[in-house]
Amino acid sequence: MVNPTRGVLYPARLPEFHRLVPTGPASDLVAWFWIPEWDIEPGRSSRQEIVGYPALNLVVEPDGVTLSGATTHATYRDLRGAGWAVGALLRPAAVAALLDDPASVVDQERRLDEPELLAAVTTAMRAGEGHRERAVDVFSQWLAERVGVLGSASFQANALVEVLLGDDAASSVEEAATRLAVSVRTLQRLAHRHVGLSPAAMIRRRRLQEAAEQLRVDPDLDLATVAAQIGYADHAHLTRDFRTVLGIAPSTYRAHAGR
Repeated sequence: MVNPTRGVLYPARLPEFHRLVPTGPASDLVAWFWIPEWDIEPGRSSRQEIVGYPALNLVVEPDGVTLSGATTHATYRDLRGAGWAVGALLRPAAVAALLDDPASVVDQERRLDEPELLAAVTTAMRAGEGHRERAVDVFSQWLAERVGVLGSASFQANALVEVLLGDDAASSVEEAATRLAVSVRTLQRLAHRHVGLSPAAMIRRRRLQEAAEQLRVDPDLDLATVAAQIGYADHAHLTRDFRTVLGIAPSTYRAHAGR
């Protein structure tokens, strides 16, 4: 599921950016850790625009710890000065230990009072060579201790995300339910409890990420071809979703992303 640029609308604008795959117990809790580091000239800024994965992120920065909910639209952040962040794209199994209702933080951020995690990650990020790996190690240890032993429901929730977002993802909610051997209603409850979005919304987000990536990598593809390849009925449906989430037409995005 790790892709270095999917979800990032304009990869050329990225500062130094790393994605690290978790190991050990954290493998069931985190899809990947992401670490941007930046040092931007005074008076300048770098806008980072994202169409995020339908998941929650636990983020440590020098000024605190934040839990970011799944998003329903493209988001951006203007980077200024010097800084860093260490984020964990959470698997559903980790969410229940941090939040009772993921839907309550959709399109929102919530500050968490986690001084031990903040101190451990900050110390690691200041440690010189190998600082990113050390930051991920202490983050992983903290999260594994916080979540504890996983039950069958947690693994079922993780399987939900793989079926909806993985390399061989289901093309419909009904197909996903069949693969997991559950009812559509059970699938919807799992998604609401562990992500905060509906399964249909998660599928749409995956398709939009794939569409943006294809338009950016191969700008000569016509929209009808892109729509067909990622499961849209026609390019009109793709254009509608693109405008709803990103605020621009696919053709406009393609023109800007190629610069």
